[in-house]
Amino acid sequence: MQLVTTPRVTFLRELADAILRQYGRGRMIVAIDGPLRSGKTAFGDDLAAVLRERGHRVFRASMEDFHRSREAQDAFGDDTPERYFRYGFDESALRRVLVEPFRMGGSTAFVTAVFDPARDAWVQPKWLTGPADAILVLDGRFVLRPRLAELWDVPIVLDGDPVDPADVLAYAEADPRHGDAVVVDDRDPEHPRLAADRGR
Repeated sequence: MQLVTTPRVTFLRELADAILRQYGRGRMIVAIDGPLRSGKTAFGDDLAAVLRERGHRVFRASMEDFHRSREAQDAFGDDTPERYFRYGFDESALRRVLVEPFRMGGSTAFVTAVFDPARDAWVQPKWLTGPADAILVLDGRFVLRPRLAELWDVPIVLDGDPVDPADVLAYAEADPRHGDAVVVDDRDPEHPRLAADRGR
């Protein structure tokens, strides 16, 4: 479906074309990080729409659907920003049911959501399959942390200084804007742009 051309869509088309020139075939994962309330999910949705416009099969996922339960988090101590940063998400499930089977391609099934944090409950897994050439767009806090970095083909981070205490901890440990990620200034969502070089 042809999208209505706006400055945002034009920017996303240029970004999508740059991504596709580098990773044109096979299974590819785009990961989008950024501070709390920086617009990661909306940016991921819109980028996925543009990639679909380009004729690609695209799947969406969010780290919000890979939370650990409150009970599981309690095993790591008191409820603090540091506990949430280090143990709030089930990275093992992310790898096991989404990233690894998605990477296998073909008819191997994968799951894009395992947990509903609002209800603090597991969700019935919906197993998906796709063609050999497919793109997964994943958004979420801390997805560009060093221990997950090798999972992503295209890392993108939305610019902005952390304010939430868990984000402050994450950025103090490894600021994703200073790595290999594409840094996007999306603070004016109608007119996103590539951010200025931050000393990468």
